[in-house]
Amino acid sequence: MFKLLTENWALKLLSIVFALILWFFVMGERKLERSYAVPLEMKNLPTAMMIANEVPNEVAVRISGPRTLLMNMGAEDLRIVVDLQDLSPGLTSFIRLDERLNIPAPLKVTRLSPSYVDVKVERIGVKKVPVNPLLKGIPAEGFRVEKVTAVPASVIVEGAQGELDALQQIDTTPLNIAGTRSNLVEAVPLGYRGKFTWLKNPQNVEVKVTIGHRP
Repeated sequence: MFKLLTENWALKLLSIVFALILWFFVMGERKLERSYAVPLEMKNLPTAMMIANEVPNEVAVRISGPRTLLMNMGAEDLRIVVDLQDLSPGLTSFIRLDERLNIPAPLKVTRLSPSYVDVKVERIGVKKVPVNPLLKGIPAEGFRVEKVTAVPASVIVEGAQGELDALQQIDTTPLNIAGTRSNLVEAVPLGYRGKFTWLKNPQNVEVKVTIGHRP
C-alpha cells in the first residue's frame, strides 16, 4: 500500500499543485456579471397547430461568475428551447426558463425576464366569410343608394380556430360615393388585418353600387 502511495510521488505532487493552483484561480478569480439577450425558440409544434398568442423572441438574462468564463461566452452560445411536442390546444405555461439555459456550473443566472412564458396553441382552421362592402359619403341630392354588392361575395380565411369562430364578416376599405349620380363599379381592397388569421388569397373585390333617383 505504502509502495503504491510513494510510486511516482513527484508526478503526483505536481498534479496536486496544479490542481490547487487551478482551484485557487477559479475560486479566487474576480466575479463578473453580464447581460444577454437570449433567443427563445419553440420547437416540435404539432402538425396542423399554430401558436395563437404573443410570445417573446428573446429573454433578458443576467449571468454572474468567473470573469474568464463570462468573457469567453457570447450571446450566440446561449439559447432557451421550449419543446411543444404533444401539446394539446389551449394555454400552457412553461416556468423556470433558467433551467433550460445550458451554462457551465460555475456560472449562475441572477436575473431572467420573463422567467416563464405562456404559449397558446390552437388548431389551424379554414372559414368562408361574407364580404361587407363599406361606403363613404352620400350620393348627389335627389339620388340614393338602391343596392350594394361585392364580387366575390365571400372569401376564405385561414388561421387560429378561436379567432375564426368569432369572425362574422370582412369589411372592404370604404368606397367614396359622395356626389355620385350614376351606378358605380370599382375594385377595392379588403380592410382585413387578423391577429392570428389571414386571407387565403389576398385580393381586391369588385364593389357594385346601384344609384337611383330619390322618390
